[in-house]
Amino acid sequence: MTISYSAADAVTLGRDVLRHEAAELERAAGDLGEAFAEAVKLILGVKGRLVVSGVGKSGHIGRKLAATFASTGTPAFFVHAAEAAHGDLGMITAEDVVLGISYSGETSELLTIVPTLKREGAKLIAMTGNPESSLARYADVHLNCHVEREACPLNLAPTASTTLTLALGDAVAVACLAAKGFGKEDFARSHPGGALGRRLLIHVRDVMRTGDAMPQVRDDTTVLDAVREITKKHIGMTAVVADDGCVLGIFTEGDLRRLIERVGDIREIVIRDVMTKSPHTIGADELAAAAAKVLEAKHCNQLLVTDAEGRLIGALHMHDLMDAKVI
Repeated sequence: MTISYSAADAVTLGRDVLRHEAAELERAAGDLGEAFAEAVKLILGVKGRLVVSGVGKSGHIGRKLAATFASTGTPAFFVHAAEAAHGDLGMITAEDVVLGISYSGETSELLTIVPTLKREGAKLIAMTGNPESSLARYADVHLNCHVEREACPLNLAPTASTTLTLALGDAVAVACLAAKGFGKEDFARSHPGGALGRRLLIHVRDVMRTGDAMPQVRDDTTVLDAVREITKKHIGMTAVVADDGCVLGIFTEGDLRRLIERVGDIREIVIRDVMTKSPHTIGADELAAAAAKVLEAKHCNQLLVTDAEGRLIGALHMHDLMDAKVI
């Protein structure tokens, strides 16, 4: 095999592949109909699990589709067809729906387990490129993944067909997602380690500073004593509260610098005379992501957390949100 590389030829061929596969997807979208709706209905009604199976490239596609279904509200897992014939078939029950993937529809490993599946009572959805194939005929529902030609110049390597199979499986998963009313919060619960999970599952109460870590002074405190509280709590500000704990104002390190520039000697100044009144606050039950939006919109680094009566219950710094990887 002799390698002959041309940058221009590579880009041209790459564009041809993408355009060819896009055209196959567009054609398949136009052909979508009753069988697709039946497949969605069958999966929505499953009492057990959606079991995806295949071998080779179809198996790789199947693993991805099982993961997609599982993360979008349809309990699913992948079983390799060859392993199913050697014991893993015991994972499949009569309450399951099996999604069998084989472009030819004649994959021997899949056909070997079909009689057992039918005897057990499991429903079978077949994804093949041949409606007249054995797997398609045995299936309760057949989804046609036929392509006119592979994107491979030799028309041999599974390319357009695997892309279409993947996209069609995604379409079924999304249709199921929509029918179930699966929302962002549901998605976040199955992705707690991801950025979306953190944004939708972490609340202000989970990251705010409380107790001794929460800087606060009374309104008759001198500025010097307020500075000591700011220095001690390492958050760059202090809340100013009334005797009942209600927030009256806030005083930040930035306020201190500006005050010194303006008056010089601050020793006799009381905090109520220089604090920022009616500061920005947020509730503990708000999403941490909402707190980040407030900080960004108000161009500040700190935020006070209050209860329904306006009493101070926490304090939040931009770094707290960064540490929690909310931002």
